[in-house]
Amino acid sequence: MMKRLSWFISGALAGVAGVGYAKKKVKATASHLTPANVAKSARARMRERRHDVSEALHDGRSAMHSKEAELIARRDGTLGSLADELGSDDRVLVDNKPVEPGQVIVLRQVLETNEAGHQRSARRMRRGA
Repeated sequence: MMKRLSWFISGALAGVAGVGYAKKKVKATASHLTPANVAKSARARMRERRHDVSEALHDGRSAMHSKEAELIARRDGTLGSLADELGSDDRVLVDNKPVEPGQVIVLRQVLETNEAGHQRSARRMRRGA
């Protein structure tokens, strides 16, 4: 008899605690779903997406201009390579291991400032011979 009573009481306590927890979660969710909060979150997401799209457009245009400059330099015969910069006795080391100039891809990191004054990192790639 005592065993059944203890199980009944523990079950009732667990039920009351579960209902209280669920009630708190429902109230929190309902407060987040008020029209004003939904409008604020939608506005914030639109700003983020607009920023992402403008950044993607800027990156695309930047890549287009650098590729165009590379193609023009290749057409005019002015495209330089790492092999052109090295003398006959120079060696290229990557992680202290000698490599051939044609195996090297050099990345140069440049900090650019956008219209809003924020700095962002852009990688420029220069291929070896």
